[in-house]
Amino acid sequence: MIVRKLRLQRGWSQEQLSEMSGLSVRTIQRIERGDKPGLESLKSLAAVFELQVSDLQKEPEPEMTADIKITEEETRVLNQVREIKGFYSHLVSYVLVITGLFILNFMISPDYIWAWWPAMGWGIGIVSHGLSAFEVLNLFGPEWEKKQVEKRLGRKL
Repeated sequence: MIVRKLRLQRGWSQEQLSEMSGLSVRTIQRIERGDKPGLESLKSLAAVFELQVSDLQKEPEPEMTADIKITEEETRVLNQVREIKGFYSHLVSYVLVITGLFILNFMISPDYIWAWWPAMGWGIGIVSHGLSAFEVLNLFGPEWEKKQVEKRLGRKL
């Protein structure tokens, strides 16, 4: 669906689109994630974007006009934001589980603190994930991938 692209082009947040269309923020999120909207939701969105319902049902194609096409830069940034979101989700899981392990550790065997071992092991993974998501240390990033593809195709860079 092109709802996200249209919303971002206008500089609207999901909350603003929700208010203008009369749909819930959750519904907007589901539609942008790729869930199929109902006819009434499509009508509301079409009215807000001043488009036909059929235009909203189309998938964006490379041949479409420049105002709807997602550029390579936008795709790269969206992917990076997804990586950062994944990191934060991973970090929250880490904090909750490790906290639970420490509580369990102190309840069961306070004389030996074994919860440090999973905290350190998983912590190394968290640090690695953060360095990758924020592109601090990007040993195997897009440039590396491009070089490897070109090398395997036998092309010179």
